[in-house]
Amino acid sequence: MKTLPVLISIPHGGTYIPEELKGSIQLSPLDLIDDSDAFTREIYDIKERATSVIKADILRAIVDLNRSIDQRPPDFPDGIIKSHTCYGKQIYHKGKEPDSNQINDLIQSFYQPFHESLKNAQVQLTDVIELALDCHSMAAIGPEISKDQGKNRPLMCLGNLWGQSCSDDAMNHLADCFCQSFGFKSTDIQTNQPFAGGYITQTYGKQTIPWIQVEMSRALYMTSPYFDRQTLQIDSHRLTVLNQNFQAGLALYFNEKES
Repeated sequence: MKTLPVLISIPHGGTYIPEELKGSIQLSPLDLIDDSDAFTREIYDIKERATSVIKADILRAIVDLNRSIDQRPPDFPDGIIKSHTCYGKQIYHKGKEPDSNQINDLIQSFYQPFHESLKNAQVQLTDVIELALDCHSMAAIGPEISKDQGKNRPLMCLGNLWGQSCSDDAMNHLADCFCQSFGFKSTDIQTNQPFAGGYITQTYGKQTIPWIQVEMSRALYMTSPYFDRQTLQIDSHRLTVLNQNFQAGLALYFNEKES
């Protein structure tokens, strides 16, 4: 199978919690899943089909890799080291929040290596990669922290910072390809609403490689019959299907572009 000239970033799919912080967290396992982009590594990682896949191990509630290194607590509750989830729930027991030394260690151990990998890929693979995707999931209804609070969201959103990180033509073509591979209607995919692109797209998308932020609705797999919110069990076959749909859409995008 031909390797596709694509770089895939998956910053929010990790599940790892450092041992020294486990006793400080007051959230339930379900709360942690709701705040993360759970199962996005399984959906977006197309392995050797991509030129490069850079994915996180750390849980988003612990370190958010899609934030500026300057967005630190306590001024930024939804920053690089969070104090609250996107649903307003306090992450740590009172008085057990990471101190300045722990924050620096977390940044050095998880944030900086992830971004170094992105920077190296940009430099070393510039002549190979034709498109970079920062891949996420989104709640089916906007949470309270969002500008679209309480509103229904599309099945997928593609963002190019309103034309700054990638051409509109390329993004719209990708949307068409995903409509075909996922079996979506054209209205199931929106562009730049509700997400135009976060820190990763803003930082790397204005350089040499075009970037698009991809948001998939959790309504496609985090609801019944695919996901049980009591047992936290997911239908692995459903994840495989979505992974195949994603890969097929990318293959279609590059095949049509080359033809």
